[in-house]
Amino acid sequence: QVQLVESGGGLVQAGDSLRLSCAASGRTFSDYAVGWFRQAPGKEREFVARITRGANTGYSDSVKGRFTSSRDNAKNTATLQMNSLKPEDTATYYCAAGPFSSTSATSYSYWGQGTQVTVSS
Repeated sequence: QVQLVESGGGLVQAGDSLRLSCAASGRTFSDYAVGWFRQAPGKEREFVARITRGANTGYSDSVKGRFTSSRDNAKNTATLQMNSLKPEDTATYYCAAGPFSSTSATSYSYWGQGTQVTVSS
């Protein structure tokens, strides 16, 4: 079992930055890939970013160049740095852990509770 807790969400203005953290506990964090997803009201959960066990990263087209995913296995933490935020980035953001990196939510076994990000125009 892996427990995940996100933090760092908030209310910001367009163009601002936020840094989301995902703290893991339980089994060895370095054994897992991490995915970031988001869900806006009335919309399906969508892939945002992923980072493999070896720290290779991938991003959705909508956030590429603005968001950066990283991980610190020694601290059991994954981070999503979000720059140049836009109102359309408003959503609840989730981190997830699984054995393989994927853009599909179904590939991840463990999920955090989510953290709200609201970007005003």
